[in-house]
Amino acid sequence: MTEQPVVRVLFVCLGNICRSPTAHGVFRAKVREQGLQQRVQIDSCGTGDWHIGHPPDERATAEAAARGYDIGDLRARQVQATDFRDYDYILAMDEQNLADLRALCPDDYPGYLGLFLPFDPAASVTEVPDPYYGGEEGFALVLDMVEAASDGLLREICSADTAR
Repeated sequence: MTEQPVVRVLFVCLGNICRSPTAHGVFRAKVREQGLQQRVQIDSCGTGDWHIGHPPDERATAEAAARGYDIGDLRARQVQATDFRDYDYILAMDEQNLADLRALCPDDYPGYLGLFLPFDPAASVTEVPDPYYGGEEGFALVLDMVEAASDGLLREICSADTAR
């Protein structure tokens, strides 16, 4: 029996305190539900450096907790050049973050660099909106979007495994 390679997933937003830690926590829970935590490694980061070392926004943490996701252990970090060596999927929450990542990406990056939300085939938009300057309802919307896209991403990773 051939051992399956580890798949490494990195979620990226601007400050790494709202959208990407939410995606990190939701995807981590879904990976655990499937018993794949030894096969899928997950992290999150931001393109900006304002919140390095900070926990997720309290509103993101509260909304996640209300749905059974614990993201309180996560701490913000900024994307690094080595992330392109270390991650198979680098998933941006919006076009601006994707453009910033593409500017850093080496020409020979062999992984997937793109937007996260298109992993939800039912999504009518391609970007996860930044809820930072809005109310709690924005954090609920982000969670809805992230849950659906996480399901699609997990399906893709699992189908890629069976194709090997």
